Amino acid sequence: MTWEAILDRIRSSNEIFRLTVDECVELYNNAPLHQLMAAAHHRRLLHNPSNEVSYLVDRNINYTNVCTINCQFCSFYRPPGHDETYTQSYEEIRQRIVELEAIGGSRILMQGGVNPSLDFEWYLDLLKELREHHPTIDLDCFSPIEIEGIAEVTNLSTNEVLTHLKSAGMHGLPGGGAEMLVETVRSDVSPKKGHPDNWLRVMKEAQLLGLTTSATNVIGFGETNQDRIQHLDRIRQQQDEVHENGYPGFTSFIAWPVQLETNTYGKRNRGQNRFERGAGSTEYLRHVAISRLFLDNVNHIQASWPTMGMGIAQMALLAGADDAGSTMMEENVVSASGTTKLSATEYELQLSITRAGFIPVRRNSDYVRLETPNALENAPTVVCEPPSQVVELV
Repeated sequence: MTWEAILDRIRSSNEIFRLTVDECVELYNNAPLHQLMAAAHHRRLLHNPSNEVSYLVDRNINYTNVCTINCQFCSFYRPPGHDETYTQSYEEIRQRIVELEAIGGSRILMQGGVNPSLDFEWYLDLLKELREHHPTIDLDCFSPIEIEGIAEVTNLSTNEVLTHLKSAGMHGLPGGGAEMLVETVRSDVSPKKGHPDNWLRVMKEAQLLGLTTSATNVIGFGETNQDRIQHLDRIRQQQDEVHENGYPGFTSFIAWPVQLETNTYGKRNRGQNRFERGAGSTEYLRHVAISRLFLDNVNHIQASWPTMGMGIAQMALLAGADDAGSTMMEENVVSASGTTKLSATEYELQLSITRAGFIPVRRNSDYVRLETPNALENAPTVVCEPPSQVVELV
C-alpha cells in the first residue's frame, strides 16, 4: 500500500488495528511529517481518549558512575580505577529521596553503571533500607545491563537476581540500555554490551515477576528506518508474549536521539554529516509518530523534553505522545553528553502541557492517576525559555 492509502485507513478507523512492518517502513520513508503526526494523534486518542497528558514527579539517582561496558556514546561512565569514579553512600541516596518527598514525588529512577566492586548485599541492603524509610516512593532501579552485571558477580541467574531484588523492595526496572535492539548497530556502538536478546530476556523475566517496566529507544547511530522499525517490532512481539501470560508488560515507550557532543562516538564520527547531530527535531517527531502507530499494544508514548527541549516535546504531544515524562529533579547521564537542561519543575511541565492544549495530570510509575496540584496558580517570575529548535513540518 502507498503511504496515502495507509494514512487514509488509519484516519478513517475508530479501532486500533495492527500495521505491518512494511507499512510502517513505507510511512517512515515517504509520509509527510504533518500528515504522519495527525494520524498518530488520531491513534493516540484511541489509546487514551481524553485531553489529558500525564507526567510524573520523580528523581533520577545515578548511584555510581563506575562501569566496565564502555558504550561509545556514553559520557557519564568512568572505568574502574579512574580518579573521577564515585559510588554514593546509603545516606547520600536517602537524602536525595527526602528532597523528593518534600515536593510530593512518588518515584526514584535509580541506575548507574556495571560496577564489579559492589557485592549483592550492597544492593539488597540498600533496597531494604529505602523501602523501610521511604515506603511511599516507588523504587524503579537497575537497568537490564546492571542486572546482568550483578548476576555475573553473584553467580546467580538474572531471574534469581530479580527475584531477590523484588523481595528486598524493588518496584520496577528502568528501560535504559536498549538503545537499538538490532545486533549490527549494537556491535558497532557498544560491543561490550550483551546481545539485544539479553535486554529483552531480562525485561521479560522482570515482567513475569510483576515488576514495572518501560521500553526505550535511542536513534541516530546511522541506522536505517528499517532498523528502527525492527527495534519497535521486537518490543511489540515481546509485549504480545507477555500479554498472553496475563501481565501488562511495558507500561510505556520513550525514544530520543543519541547525544554526540562530548563522547567517543561523537568524536569518532565528527565530520560525517549523517552523524554530527544524531537525529534532528523533524526526525525525532517522525519517530514518535511511527512509534505510536506501530506499537498498538503499548498504552503510552512519552515525549523526551530532556533531549529535545520543551518546545519539541510539546509538538510530540501532537504527534502521538500522551505523556510529558517526569521532573527528573536530577539527571547526570544524558546531560554528561552535552544537554544543558537537567531537570524541570512541576510548574514547567504543567505550563508546557497546558500551552500545547492539554490538561496536565500527575501520575505514578504505573500510570495510576494521582491528585494533581495546580502549579500554575502561583506563577514564578521566570517562565520556560522558548524552544531552541526550529522544526520544518515537511
